[in-house]
Amino acid sequence: MSLREIVLDTETTGLKPEEGHRLVEIGCVELWNHIPTGKVYHQYINPERDMPKEAEAVHGLTVEYLAKFPTFQEIYGDFLAFVGDTPLVIHNAAFDMKFLNAELVQAGASALTENKIIDTLRIARQRFPGAPASLDALCKRFEIDNSHREKHGALLDSEILAEVYLELLGGRQQSFFQSAAGDQGGVNAEGEVVLKPRSHNFPKRTFTISAEEEKIHKAYIAKKLKDPLWKFS
Repeated sequence: MSLREIVLDTETTGLKPEEGHRLVEIGCVELWNHIPTGKVYHQYINPERDMPKEAEAVHGLTVEYLAKFPTFQEIYGDFLAFVGDTPLVIHNAAFDMKFLNAELVQAGASALTENKIIDTLRIARQRFPGAPASLDALCKRFEIDNSHREKHGALLDSEILAEVYLELLGGRQQSFFQSAAGDQGGVNAEGEVVLKPRSHNFPKRTFTISAEEEKIHKAYIAKKLKDPLWKFS
């Protein structure tokens, strides 16, 4: 069975929507069976308010730059159409979800449900208790190059998080084989990583050697190996 997931990140004007802070950027990366498809959703948003210097220092987005983009009211339909009913993969999901749902409710839409959220921060803390679990720290742990991440950006961070998520699930090699076999793992309802056993079903291979090849092989063994173990079995 194919599995679609959306890796998501946002940028905002501040930390709390209840204090009037707004979304300014949404970035999404589509995964099928934990593999990026190349399909993304990316949108800058006019927050219709000022930009605190602290927030601008994080993502580099100014009020002047964002003024030419649509408001959340104008774009939320396209956003919902892209994500659909797909599980969302988010790092520190509580932060992004409170902003997304505050914006959706303000726009007159229904809030997103929490039961299809995969929080990579929670997964990282379960796998590496007591270790740093920021996106930068996980990139360092998994040797993912994020040198181009001079400032936070929703789409860039989603692309990096997609790589981190794959590593949290067990790594690139495993994901390749599991998606090919159709038995990929995932995250259960408690947010715990579940890795299903592989079933590769590779075809059986047989090899035939000539008498000359066998003779050369025996001569090599006699010359190179002193007292091989099979003589004493």
